[in-house]
Amino acid sequence: MALRPTGDPAQGTGETRDLLTTYHSLAIDGINLFYREAGHKDAPTIVLLHGFPSSSHMFRELIDLLAPHFHLIAPDYPGFGYSDSPAPDRFTYSFDHLADVLEQFLQILGIDRFSLYLQDYGGPVGFRIATRQPDRIESLIIQNANVYLKGLTAAWAPLQAYWEDCSEATDAAVRALLRPETTEFLYTQGVRNRDTISPDAWTMDQRVLDRPGNDAIQLALFYDYRTNVDLYPAWQAYLRHHLPPTLVVWGQNDPFFGPEGARAYTRDVPHAEIHLLDTGHFALEEEAGAIADAVRRFLASREHPSIIGQIAG
Repeated sequence: MALRPTGDPAQGTGETRDLLTTYHSLAIDGINLFYREAGHKDAPTIVLLHGFPSSSHMFRELIDLLAPHFHLIAPDYPGFGYSDSPAPDRFTYSFDHLADVLEQFLQILGIDRFSLYLQDYGGPVGFRIATRQPDRIESLIIQNANVYLKGLTAAWAPLQAYWEDCSEATDAAVRALLRPETTEFLYTQGVRNRDTISPDAWTMDQRVLDRPGNDAIQLALFYDYRTNVDLYPAWQAYLRHHLPPTLVVWGQNDPFFGPEGARAYTRDVPHAEIHLLDTGHFALEEEAGAIADAVRRFLASREHPSIIGQIAG
């Protein structure tokens, strides 16, 4: 669909304004949820759900690249980014609850039909939304968001021990995941050229992790992650039954989610499109352009043929 200029030329055309990322906050049950938005609101919507320990900031380049063709919404979960971080005694930090909040968020914004872009924690949040309301999902874009046991690498051992025995010993091992060197490792391990990875990304994430009380938030989610593994069979059944158009763009050198997790999607969605990229966990830091191209082609050919002309132009 063509984007038509509107508004006062002195303030820029409507099309120009649509391409700019805007920043908002929305109150849900007394908690302010921060989100980024770009693109024309009449265009197909992509809801971008971030991973640990990041925020909507991880999508900053992708949003700019996709805004000419799509409507982009990227929220920060409670406890992450610029959203409020209520203490765990005031807010239940579970993946079920995060999905509840995101469902309310989309309802308030009037987002009825959308594609989901899922990365890391975005997987368990997004798959809960998809299984609850499958008719609202136009397609899935999967970036290192795992739903298969074979996708979990040996790096999960400390967390698996924590799930089995939440003790002082296992707590200490899991807290290592909150250290600055671990955050930097998540961004730099497996990349082709570390010199191209901006330290702004892990520095911003660590600033949030280091806020007083945030360790309790993250530990609650680490422990609740076991519920995601328990739900893998249900999410796989959703994929088999509904066969959503699925694009997988996966950093194959991810130390936590191995490439077998990407390939496994074709077991349940035989026509899933798989791209293994020579990079790490946060693939957008090194492959934003390639991923944006894949998303544009995928959605144009499968869900929204009316935008093919825009993309070709």
